[in-house]
This record gives sequence, C-alpha cells and structure tokens, in this order.
Amino acid sequence: MNRTITLATLDHGTVTVPEPGWCTGHADHRPCHLVDLTHTGSEHRFAFDGDDLLVAMFSQHPHATQQRTGVLVEQTGWARTLDYAGLRQLAAALTVHAMHLRTLADQLAAIQAEEGGK
Repeated sequence: MNRTITLATLDHGTVTVPEPGWCTGHADHRPCHLVDLTHTGSEHRFAFDGDDLLVAMFSQHPHATQQRTGVLVEQTGWARTLDYAGLRQLAAALTVHAMHLRTLADQLAAIQAEEGGK
C-alpha cells in the first residue's frame, strides 16, 4: 500500500500527497506553497572528533517545476588547525565518510530507478 500524507498549503489548501517510503518527515510542517513541499529522509551525520562536518539526507520536491529526488548535503562551518597526527586522523575519517557517501549515491540511484529516472 502506498503511503500518503496530508499537509496544509498556502495556495492549494489541505492536500494529500504520496509519500516516499524513505521519508521520515518534512522540512517544515507550517503551511507552505505546494511547490515548496519537501520530503526528507533520515539525517546521516559525518563527524570528526565529536564535531559534525557534513549532514546528508534524501530529499524530494515532488511539485517543483522539475521533480527532483536527491541527497541534500550540508557542510558545517567546522574549522581547526591540526598537527600531523590530527590531519592523518581527519584524512582517515574522510575516507570512511566518502565510502558512506558512495553508499548513499547507490541508494539514490535505486530510488531514482524506481521513480523512472526522476
């Protein structure tokens, strides 16, 4: 059975729209224009030494001019001067993070294939 969600919009009133299986929420529950409705997935946090470097999540704008499903990646403002050991540790963490991002890319490819390449 397909999931749906009912949300208030400023321009179309209350609407019921299909919801992707990976959706865990919406960017904003306040009424928005239908074109701004966004499905979002779970946050994937990419950290180093206890601080987030990146946050990534699946995202879909089903009523935008060009429907787009992708992975929203947000960089934090993290900055630090590192010594040799710290820089090597950061490089190792980034290598692991790159593998995780490739996994998200593969999952995205599967989602887009199910959607017919959107």
